This record gives sequence, structure tokens and C-alpha cells, in this order.
Amino acid sequence: MHMSVNGHASYAYTGGKDFNPAQPTVVLIHGVLCDHSVWALQSRYLAHHGWNVLAIDLPGHCKSEGPPPATVQEAALFIQALLDAQGVQQAALVGHSFGSLIAMQTAANLGDRISHLVMVGTAYPMKVSPALLDAALKEPHKALHMTNVFSRATLAPPSGAGSWVFGASLALGRRVLASNSQVNLFHTGFKACNDYDQGLQAMAAVTCPVMMVLGENDQMTTPKNAQALIAQAHASGQRLEVVRIPHGHHQMSESPDETLDAIKRFLK
Repeated sequence: MHMSVNGHASYAYTGGKDFNPAQPTVVLIHGVLCDHSVWALQSRYLAHHGWNVLAIDLPGHCKSEGPPPATVQEAALFIQALLDAQGVQQAALVGHSFGSLIAMQTAANLGDRISHLVMVGTAYPMKVSPALLDAALKEPHKALHMTNVFSRATLAPPSGAGSWVFGASLALGRRVLASNSQVNLFHTGFKACNDYDQGLQAMAAVTCPVMMVLGENDQMTTPKNAQALIAQAHASGQRLEVVRIPHGHHQMSESPDETLDAIKRFLK
């Protein structure tokens, strides 16, 4: 589905269903050098089980126009503008990695307008090593291979006969990188993650139930590095659920069933 957001054409995959104002809405937010397709299984299921799905391409990525967000705060303002453009009064937010920080900041900004917050593969601070930041800037294809080695704990998901998740992720990264010839989306996204310093304040301001879905073998955003957010949520009295699932950082393709099961149960 195409819509105008902040004067630019923006794209959201709806899971094959028309938008129905009578249904609840869930927004799925991808991470660095990704697009809406990373949510393929989850978005299709939710769309066919009573939810409006907006699995977005962030601005400047693939099918969405406009300048790509240089900060988490800019991206959060885009999500708010997208909800406004679509006339959505309340939504659930599900974000992965960079997208999890965007979802959290949006939930902090919008208060009761957000019904649920799901943070998949999250951490705070979400620091990126100087070597990887430099490689993303100067040798993005080399950095892409590096991050996929770190991100993957398996070559194929247990239920994905014939599916090579490592190769598929490399291909997606190359396609997203090539989709914007004006801006290095890899370095821009990584820098936004690295520079974000409002995570604890944002978590303290969230008013809706929160679930974190963490990969047991995630080397990019290790479960250990989510502990500051978990502690802040407990200190602030948030309704928090933490789910640990198998494999690595790309939970949606490496542990697709476990990730979907956690999300659909939480959204109920």
C-alpha cells in the first residue's frame, strides 16, 4: 500500500489484506539495511487473523521515498506521521534491532496511542564497533558480509527446507543498499543506532505493555545488552515480558515460528 507521509510516497506491506478501520493495527518496523520483507511470515499471519498490518519501508529505503532517518528520533516522528496519514488512532508497534529503538521512542512519544510494544533483537546502548562503522562507510559490501556472519547462528531455519537465510539476507542487504544512490543507508542506520542516547528515558515514558524477544545466540544485540532496558522497565513499573528464543539476531527468519508465536500471543 502506498500513502503520502510528510509529502513523500511511503510504502507499507499489508499482508495481502485491505486496510479495515474497524480492526486493530500493528506497525512492523525493520532494522538497518532491511525492508518490509523481513516480516514476511509475521505480517501475513497477522493480516489474516484480524489485524491491519503496516509493514513499512523506512524513508529512503526501497519503495519509500524521502530522506532516510539519521536518528532514532527522526524515525519515530516518521512513524507518528504515518499513523496520522492513515488515520490510525491507536496501534501496536513491533520493531527489530534499529526498528526496536524506533518503536520504543515512538511509544514514549505517543503514550496511550500505542497499545503494545514488541522489541525484537533489542539492546541499549546499541553501540556499533568503530571498525564496523568505518567498514559500513568505506566498504559497505565487506561490512554487509561481516554483519551477516555476526547476525546468523544458523544457515537455515529448522522448518525452512530449501531456505538459505544467510544468502537471502546478503541479497536483501545488497538490494536495500542499491535502492538509494544518494545516501549510504548502511552507515546512516548504524550511526543512528550508535548515537542514540535516550533509551532509558524512552523506556521510562512508555505506558503500554512491553515484550522483548531476544535471541539466545544473538551476537549483534546480545541478551546481556538488553539488561539496562529490562532494569529500567522494572524500575518504572512497566508490564514487561521477556522471551528468549533459539538462534541469532534475525529472529524473524531464523526462528520464525517462535517469533510469531510470541508476538501473536502478546498482542492478544
